[in-house]
Amino acid sequence: MPAGTLYRGREGMWSWVAHRVTGVLIFFFLFVHVLDTALVRVSPESYDDVVSTYKTPIVALLEYGLVAAILFHALNGLRVIAVDFWSKGPRYQKQMLWTVVGIWVVLMVGALYPVLGHAVRELFGS
Repeated sequence: MPAGTLYRGREGMWSWVAHRVTGVLIFFFLFVHVLDTALVRVSPESYDDVVSTYKTPIVALLEYGLVAAILFHALNGLRVIAVDFWSKGPRYQKQMLWTVVGIWVVLMVGALYPVLGHAVRELFGS
């Protein structure tokens, strides 16, 4: 390969990988969600058992991970749209990625209490 054409895997590659990984994780969540919701028609008692397991602190951490995946996937998707459809997008793609990461961190900090508050109260008391 000619010098300078080998992709080195910097921010653009890692955002591409993270976008694909979060997309797959969201897909599997939706798949499981459809299956557990379908249980209500088959066996309401089984559905109630499954839903009761969702109220554990471990599942609360998984919910926080789901929020993280959805937020990053959505914000990065907007960045990808900007890179693709804005004429100056490729020039500013790295700055837009760091903006997305900054917004994502702020939103994830804001989601801590609403998503994990009940788990903390269950583990450590009110």
